[in-house]
Amino acid sequence: MKRPSILVLTPVLLAGLAYPVARGDDPPKPPVQLSTPEDHKRTMELLNIKELRRGANGNNPKAENAANFDESKANPFPNLPDPLVLKNGQKITTAEAWRNDRRAEIVEDFDREIYGRVPKVTPLVKWEVTATEKRMIDDIPVVNKRLVGHVDNSSYSPVSVDIQLTLTVPEKATGPVPVMMEFGFGGFGGKGPMRPAGKGGPGWQQQVLAKGWGYAILTPGSIQADNGTGLTKGIIGLCNQGQPRKLDDWGALRAWAWGASRALDYFETDKAVDARQVGIEGHSRYGKAALVAMAYDERFAIAYVSSSGAGGAKLHRRNFGELVENVAGSGEYHWMAGNYLKYAGPQTWNDLPVDSHELIALCAPRPVFIGAGATNGDGWVDARGMFLAAVGAGPVYRLIGKKDLGTTEFPAIETPLIDGEVAFRQHNGGHTPGPNWPTFVKFADRYLKAPLAPATKPPAPR
Repeated sequence: MKRPSILVLTPVLLAGLAYPVARGDDPPKPPVQLSTPEDHKRTMELLNIKELRRGANGNNPKAENAANFDESKANPFPNLPDPLVLKNGQKITTAEAWRNDRRAEIVEDFDREIYGRVPKVTPLVKWEVTATEKRMIDDIPVVNKRLVGHVDNSSYSPVSVDIQLTLTVPEKATGPVPVMMEFGFGGFGGKGPMRPAGKGGPGWQQQVLAKGWGYAILTPGSIQADNGTGLTKGIIGLCNQGQPRKLDDWGALRAWAWGASRALDYFETDKAVDARQVGIEGHSRYGKAALVAMAYDERFAIAYVSSSGAGGAKLHRRNFGELVENVAGSGEYHWMAGNYLKYAGPQTWNDLPVDSHELIALCAPRPVFIGAGATNGDGWVDARGMFLAAVGAGPVYRLIGKKDLGTTEFPAIETPLIDGEVAFRQHNGGHTPGPNWPTFVKFADRYLKAPLAPATKPPAPR
């Protein structure tokens, strides 16, 4: 095993991200301690909301608030905000106007009302390679690196953040390789081949390696805890110096996406990685984070957004499975900005200034694959609602010269729509990304290109 090495990202690479050092002789106070119910209530009080509407119950079909899975009742607000109309009513007709004018309006609405604002100044991250290991995955020799991103906490020492990341690349690559990064759980794991539990066929890691690509796994919980209690800690608490959030402060989804961007900063310094060809993937709540990361950081080349549901690719205006009210409840509100709670209280889903089709549109012109399982196993995430959001992003992709889904008709299950830059497939399994990985890899193969293998030398003449 190699000795650990330290990488300090250069000031040029992290320009604008330096974090000021606190001054004064008084020791910093510890983070404010609030339970999740206390912080949720505090947020409601800031909004002058006394009560939120109940979320849907996805477990008991006989409950008074049972989740709806009847498509005839799913669209109470069928009219979506137009991604190509400015707030002043002017229509967007050129790619330049989308880029310079309308896109910024949409980002501002998502920042203020949905996902929250990342601080203008965030801490530097110093990446340390803590272990390097050569191993075989099936018959492919690879190099694994375990990394820790130490976030500078000199501005507020009571909170420490150490981002956990693993990187695996083919050992015999002839140059920098594309990398698919997953929001997941890091570590080297065992020495044997990696296969899905109880499933045949290769796992997603083998599928990626078979293309000559690498893969990375980023641990979201090392960036920000997945609960309301942790909002005064993690990267959000560090930037807020242990104080509770303001109503438009970032939530966990943007925090996890921020961590993915810091991993991409590292990849830009690693000679084994082609940082222009880094994709992002996540499933369920991490599918939400993957879409947010793709929308906000235009360096990501491609995204696989799996079963992301409400707060992800699903339209907020849909009454099917998980609802705005569920995301605004105490179990999930920490993913979002505090302002999001308004739309489960005095306001309705139709009052939202944006919807998820515009989040997908922010990814344009880059390719996005949206996947889900069958309704009888993955109905909570509303596959059709995510498909409709993908359809709604189509006009933006077409305006800038890219292909959309190619249809507005919801496809039969197991039917891939992968001919354009916006792609969709619903598999016949449950709440899992596995069955859609082969289709995603086929889709991504149009965009991610491994370095060519060295040409075989011709036989010597006799």
